[in-house]
This record gives sequence, structure tokens and C-alpha cells, in this order.
Amino acid sequence: MSMSTGARNGPAAEINVTPLIDVLLVLLIIFMVILPEHSLGELAQIPQPNPDDRVMSPQTPIVIQLKDLGSGKRPDLEINQKQIKWEELELHLQSLYRAREDHVAFVKGDPEIEFAFVAEALDISHRAGAERVGLMGKDN
Repeated sequence: MSMSTGARNGPAAEINVTPLIDVLLVLLIIFMVILPEHSLGELAQIPQPNPDDRVMSPQTPIVIQLKDLGSGKRPDLEINQKQIKWEELELHLQSLYRAREDHVAFVKGDPEIEFAFVAEALDISHRAGAERVGLMGKDN
């Protein structure tokens, strides 16, 4: 403790904090030396991929396109830009679905085509094994 004289009428007691800071620094150094060093970090168990699992590449979607030939005529069929006859559509789709995991098809038709032909293509694709069939507009 130190004493100082000043404007006050008597001696005033003040705490000298310098020795307390010295003691604090010494304790800090002691605890840093005593504590073990953590050089390994945290241990984590990360699952490793199975080498037997193969990564499936994304498959191109099956697009059934109906091309208009004029009023009253049955439209031409294309599956992914490959010309198909109406009689072969179901067998061709069945062979495509056997080799795929997803059984999804998209039907795209010219705007002038009667909806009866689009409905027939939808029906044939469902019979061939399609689980979901989507209709595509002219912008797709």
C-alpha cells in the first residue's frame, strides 16, 4: 500500500496494483507451462465412400416429340431426335426403361397437334412403364 499526501486533510490509503499484475502474469505463465499441448486437434470419424458403390452419371431425359404433318394426319414420333413409328413406341420405351433407374418421360408436341394424339402418347408411355410423364411447352 502506498500513502500519498495531497489536498485531503489526512492520509489516504491506495492499493498499489503493480505487484498484483506481476502475480497474475506469473500465474498465467505457470498455467501455460503446466497444461498439455493440443497439437492433434479434434478427432473426427468421417465416413468413407464404399469402393463398390458406383456413381451414376445423370441420364439424358426421355423426350417424346410429336411433329405435326397437317390436319387429320397422325403426327410423326421422335424419341430424343430419333424417328420412331407409333407401333414401335411402347416396345422402344420398355427397352429404354429397363436400362434406367428413373422411369420419367416428357411429351412435347407442336401447337397444331390434336390433343388426342398427345393423350395417346401419354397412355402408351404409362403402359410401357413410365412412373411420371411431364408435358413440355413450345419454349422447352
